[in-house]
Amino acid sequence: MKEKILIVEDQFIEANNLEMILTRAGYAVSGIARSMPAALKLIEQDKPDMVMLDIFLQGPATGIDLAKVLREKNIAFIYLSANSNKEILDAAKATYPYGFLVKPFREKDVLVTLEVARYLHLHSLESMIRNTVTSPEPEIDTDSNFHGIIGNSSSLKKMLEHLQVVAPVDTSVLILGESGTGKEKVAELVHELSARSHQPLVKVNCAALPATLIESVLFGHERGAYTGATERRIGKFEQANKGTIFLDEIGEMPMDLQMKLLRVLQEREIERIGGNATIKIDVRVIAATNRNLEQEVAEGRFRMDLYYRLRVFPLLLPPLRDRKEDIHLLAYHFLHIYNVKAGRQIKSISPKIMDMFLNYDWPGNIRELEHMMETAVLLSDGKTINQVPMPAAKPAEPPKVKTIEENEREHIISVLIKCNGKIFGKNGAAELLGMNVSTLNSRIKKLGIDKARY
Repeated sequence: MKEKILIVEDQFIEANNLEMILTRAGYAVSGIARSMPAALKLIEQDKPDMVMLDIFLQGPATGIDLAKVLREKNIAFIYLSANSNKEILDAAKATYPYGFLVKPFREKDVLVTLEVARYLHLHSLESMIRNTVTSPEPEIDTDSNFHGIIGNSSSLKKMLEHLQVVAPVDTSVLILGESGTGKEKVAELVHELSARSHQPLVKVNCAALPATLIESVLFGHERGAYTGATERRIGKFEQANKGTIFLDEIGEMPMDLQMKLLRVLQEREIERIGGNATIKIDVRVIAATNRNLEQEVAEGRFRMDLYYRLRVFPLLLPPLRDRKEDIHLLAYHFLHIYNVKAGRQIKSISPKIMDMFLNYDWPGNIRELEHMMETAVLLSDGKTINQVPMPAAKPAEPPKVKTIEENEREHIISVLIKCNGKIFGKNGAAELLGMNVSTLNSRIKKLGIDKARY
């Protein structure tokens, strides 16, 4: 018997659509609540296993308020939202949800997110303690090398647990992390552990392609589609058919291409430039970025609907400065690699050099450590590495302080979201902000806020 699920959503159409999706999939829906008090009453009566939770509800309390109660009761919850305000998203993330779904709901994404949420809740430490049941850990290699990913830190192990959950599930994956943290290696591993492992893995670096060429590279073109198109070109999506496409640096993709990528994710079809026929494709999309996509969405540079389509299951790669217990293992791993390449027989790294490694913040992450070890091997003339060209420490930058206009813009956007874009009248944004309608419209225009988005 599948879980009993409570829907907490104040919009009738969305709640109804979600109920139909869940019912068709064999879940028991314990009810629909439109406010926090109504939800608490149904939770007490029906004791649902999981809650699907909108951020904005009827009444003064929000879904974020309810999420804190659900955490105390050890009830798994998934947020439902179309919100792009960074402060609100940060507040939602701080409650540690088990998933995030964008409206309108895509049935496949709903069901995959539920499966992932079930696994995460079952294997959470909190759940194991409360239920006094020891659930088996995912089968991670007992040594420090998991398919070429080196380390024993808790943050890395948590990421690897999540990777093993999502790899066999045929859904989009968004890999987040700073430059040099190994996002491409993780993408390769997701593909390797999936059912598509015997099919092609096609890689595209969105940042390395000129905006004028990226559409042709991704979707292909017909002969004569534009000047210089002397022959038909098969795009990367067609090349990846039945397999996986890895879109690195997705945050660099132009807005017009983001819309076309969204169509690929939704409709599973493409059109070559200059062509008239649609081409059905079966491709798993893995995307990666070192940008803060939530900030990019809030500032209008990345489509919110595409962001949520991609992040059905995000994998967050920790920076090296947050997993310093892995530096020793990584340094010796690279020592072995470059010993072989350079024909050296260096046995060790001096304690002084290792202390320098441990006290350095590694802005370039694992890639920087690898390059440093390669140089150190070439410079060494004995059996021990005693010198490394460490960069000079940079003074810490002072934290950025938001301007008054930035704070005002974020506040007005949060109110517009709560009012569903309503400006005037009862419970409109002007009334809630205590402003004249014309004054509010003037501020909205000056601050560059697009009312239509809310």
